Amino acid sequence: MQQSSLRSIISIVIVLFLAALLILAGSQEAATLGKVPIFALCVALAFIIQWLAFIPAFIWQTERFYDLTGSLTYLTALGAALWAVEVITFRSLLLALLIAIWAVRLGSFLFLRVMQDRKDSRFDVIKTNGLRFFNAWTIQGLWVSFTAAAALVAMSSTQVVDFGWLGTIGVLLWLAGFAIEVVADHQKRVFKGNQKQQGSQSPEFITTGLWAYSRHPNYFGEILLWCGVALIALPVLSGWQYITLLSPCFVYLLLTRVSGIPLLERAADKRWGDNVQYQQYKASTPVLVPQLTVK
Repeated sequence: MQQSSLRSIISIVIVLFLAALLILAGSQEAATLGKVPIFALCVALAFIIQWLAFIPAFIWQTERFYDLTGSLTYLTALGAALWAVEVITFRSLLLALLIAIWAVRLGSFLFLRVMQDRKDSRFDVIKTNGLRFFNAWTIQGLWVSFTAAAALVAMSSTQVVDFGWLGTIGVLLWLAGFAIEVVADHQKRVFKGNQKQQGSQSPEFITTGLWAYSRHPNYFGEILLWCGVALIALPVLSGWQYITLLSPCFVYLLLTRVSGIPLLERAADKRWGDNVQYQQYKASTPVLVPQLTVK
């Protein structure tokens, strides 16, 4: 067995183990459908959708629907939670609405980008290996489950608590994070469009707009909005359910230690490592948390 395949098997086992722990923690004192906790059903649904989508993706050797499937999984899990509970509270509706808006926006943005580029370079190597490709889809199931965990637990909670000031702060954080992510993505899309039109006369990398304050402002916005979701969910959590508040930490670790920033930073160093302007930009601009002024 190839070492890459062995690593994929180990990764799949770890992911499923973490998902099982998440189900145990989030299902405590949660509403049930029959005798099965609604939260557990939502997590299981997230993985089932990924595994079903993997089959045609591997057969046709395409990753074009990977991100779109992730977004549809959020919408399906949220819809299932709302359908299964007996009482839909304002908090539940708001959480479902905020995550749905984020999922539709990001999913459509990433889908259009991969359709324009005709591929996602992250999958160039792994999609030809069944186990590695299956591992990527399985990890996406954990990504959906962990990021939406606090919201799904709150939506399936048997407790009813006033929205309160924590909820208000959470909404403000979500709005700020969402705005930062949308603006940063738009600025980069416009920059790349100008690059195609101007050719060699255009700058090689973006250093304007929000990108002058952070090298990855879109990821900062992503982390911030999930912190907002966690705060909105917090008042109705109890016991082991508080573990789901690790959702923003999971997003932070994944974007800063696994995928996202590490991959992009390595690619940028490889492409512009000898570029003096890039080195100056890198030295004067924080990798994630925006600086207050442009140096």
